[in-house]
Amino acid sequence: MKFKLLVLFFFSGIGFLFSQTKVSGHVYDENNDPVAYANIIFKNSTEGTITDENGTFYLESSETWKTLTVSFIGYETIEYPLDKKVNYNLSFTIKEAAAALNEVLIIAGKQSKKAEENPAIAILQKIWEQKRKNGLKKFKQYAYDRYEKVEFDINTIDSALMEGKLFKGMEFVFKHVDTSRVTGKTYLPFFINEEAAKVYGDNILKKEKIELKGNKNSGFDNNQAIIDFVKDLYSEYDVYDNYLKLFDKSFVSPISTTGINTYNYVLADSAFIDNKWCYNIIYYPRRKNELTFKGDFWVADTTFAIKDINMQASKSANINWVKDIYIEQEFEVLNDSVFLVKRDYFMSDFTLNKKEKSRGIYGKRTTLYNNYVFDQVKEEEFYKKEVFDYNKDAYNRDDAFWDENRMEVLNKDEKGVYKMLDTLKTVTKFKRLYNLGSILSSGFIELDKYNLDIGPISSTFGYNDVEGLRLRAGARTYFGQNDLWRAQGFLAYGFKDNKFKYGLSAKLLLNQRNRLIISAGHRRDIEQIGANLTSSTDVLGRSLASNDIFSVATNDKLSNINLVALAIEMEPWQNLVFRVGGDYRTLSSASPTFSLDYVDPESPTGVSSEIQQFESTFSVNYYPQRKMTGHGVERLNANDDYASLFTQFSVGTKDLFNSDFDYTKVQFSYIQPWQIGGLGQLKSTFQAGKTFGEVPLGLLSIVPGNQSYFSFYRSFSQLDYYEFVTDTYAALFLEHNFNGRLFSRIPFLRKLNWREIVSIRGVWGDLSDENIALSSPTNMTLLAPNKEIYYEYSVGVGNIFKLMRVDFNFRGNYFDNPGARDFGVSINFGFRF
Repeated sequence: MKFKLLVLFFFSGIGFLFSQTKVSGHVYDENNDPVAYANIIFKNSTEGTITDENGTFYLESSETWKTLTVSFIGYETIEYPLDKKVNYNLSFTIKEAAAALNEVLIIAGKQSKKAEENPAIAILQKIWEQKRKNGLKKFKQYAYDRYEKVEFDINTIDSALMEGKLFKGMEFVFKHVDTSRVTGKTYLPFFINEEAAKVYGDNILKKEKIELKGNKNSGFDNNQAIIDFVKDLYSEYDVYDNYLKLFDKSFVSPISTTGINTYNYVLADSAFIDNKWCYNIIYYPRRKNELTFKGDFWVADTTFAIKDINMQASKSANINWVKDIYIEQEFEVLNDSVFLVKRDYFMSDFTLNKKEKSRGIYGKRTTLYNNYVFDQVKEEEFYKKEVFDYNKDAYNRDDAFWDENRMEVLNKDEKGVYKMLDTLKTVTKFKRLYNLGSILSSGFIELDKYNLDIGPISSTFGYNDVEGLRLRAGARTYFGQNDLWRAQGFLAYGFKDNKFKYGLSAKLLLNQRNRLIISAGHRRDIEQIGANLTSSTDVLGRSLASNDIFSVATNDKLSNINLVALAIEMEPWQNLVFRVGGDYRTLSSASPTFSLDYVDPESPTGVSSEIQQFESTFSVNYYPQRKMTGHGVERLNANDDYASLFTQFSVGTKDLFNSDFDYTKVQFSYIQPWQIGGLGQLKSTFQAGKTFGEVPLGLLSIVPGNQSYFSFYRSFSQLDYYEFVTDTYAALFLEHNFNGRLFSRIPFLRKLNWREIVSIRGVWGDLSDENIALSSPTNMTLLAPNKEIYYEYSVGVGNIFKLMRVDFNFRGNYFDNPGARDFGVSINFGFRF
């Protein structure tokens, strides 16, 4: 998510339709108070909007209209003549209608939830009854053509920006400034991507396949990463679902069966649309600071299918970096009873704050659907997802292809974006800005001349009690996102131990169809082993616990590691990865106050301080619903809401390479995120493992403690390093983020947009007497949580200043352990929506 937000503020752009009629202004009541949710519509049309919480509105149309209607149930209707095509900053004062003085129904207040008292609820109940009979779910199989256009713009273009230093030398871009038909703000097109595809689906098999026909981009390098990022940002949604997932948040749909507890509904109008009698229902949230919308929808009589719907996120919705979200969906009548989505428009305004005049970035997605075909059966094999499905030709389509497959003609500004960016890429200053964005998003400094990236920058500085201040410099080869091979390495130096550390690794993609990859690496370093119960396969990876600048206890239990590894992996089916590897490592204590000594009858002293061990591994990873970007040896995740299952069998062999021990280790991990509707998101992780055979401390499973003041998921905040040691373990980590659901009900906390987080962590483990005796020379008391499950719990407050999270951590038991910490406070920082 951090990557997404950083990319977002550096890649943007594009324009919309020419407009013939534009209006904006405010609506007030007789007390000069702003009127929220007033109906603004061009007379004798279905084109309209409603005022926001501040009584403001903006509306534009591609047609010319002569009269604007301002209405509000219980108040007199205003008809305002439009003498000009552009009418900004209008001000209307609506008066309460004399005939309505004794009426109970006032649109600004709480509306009844009972169908017999509120006709809008009666209609809503009919929608619920029919919603599974509408749309694509009505058919066994379906297919259709889809055209998608994604645009990004810098908005609120004014003279200060145009004359500022940022765009000096790039003034030509302002020839493409236009005005948003939704907000009325000026914007500068900056990025556009078009995609044409054929979509096939089977509701019986519950499978879908998308065949990419063409993709056209405004010219950024590594465009596939941008495209996939945007697709995940604007995930698919169905207004008939109870919750719509946008920006990792679950918004309550206005069509939700739970909507009556979240929204007020008002039957505002009725009219013929496409020869169908339809009802117009206005809705708005019952409470502030919840993930809700305001807007209206038209619903057809008899079928009770949605014909048109407009959704605008509440200004007070608990979401960061996004000031506005606006959604339009239009449905067409296929026959008398089937309504199918025809056009979908999604716009969001990304800003650092939600002030009305703040400058930001518009992100827009327009999707059009056509040529529906139904009930044509295809074999299940047809829907099988290929591991390698890259179609190079689709990214090189000519203009004739787009003229034929583009369902909506580009306006002149959109056409100009392609040419403008080709010119912009030749401007030195733009290149610098682009490179800065690349550094912030990837963490690497690009040296294109040498096909090298320097970094990651975040690992440059470190500190622990053994090395003191640690400086690290790293680099990797980088010819492009889809390189078939990649090499990387680092060199580090500790100013306290006065020692150099280094690491080298390389990987090669031998077969793109099944992603057959061979990799090798070598690392000599200092590390905090046992920072995770599940073994890592990253040769150069170093746990965050190895750096503790701020720590609640001395961080001196570090180890010297000398590792050589070789592995081969394959993905024969999408998201199912098999891996076979072997590594040889040498382990010893890196600190005079810490020992990895063990009983060794073959040693002259009967004790050895160094472990030499060869280990062969076989692992299986399965990632259902995972989406990836790219097709090179290294890929990026395009989403983060998928499960992860991991199983690994490791065998230590004493007869190979003078190894010290024979053993077998089995490990299992299951990670699953859960979207709990309007109650937020739950993250769960279950880990289990067992080591068969006698092994010393350096090869046992350490329950991951956390001695820092920072919160780390899948570690125990109130445990010290090596406080619990096991050869058999089972652990469960649960963390639930309510996304402000509870705080939004408390008046004095509501405006802070804080978010509630609760966590519980538990582990049970055992350690055999033989393994305890083997590590007796360490003079450490080795304890396992075998009397009862060790547990701890946390309550936290997130989204403080939009960046910070504070957790209050409580130990649940084992208070008699030496130096046991009953309570602690930890923090975390991050960019999150």
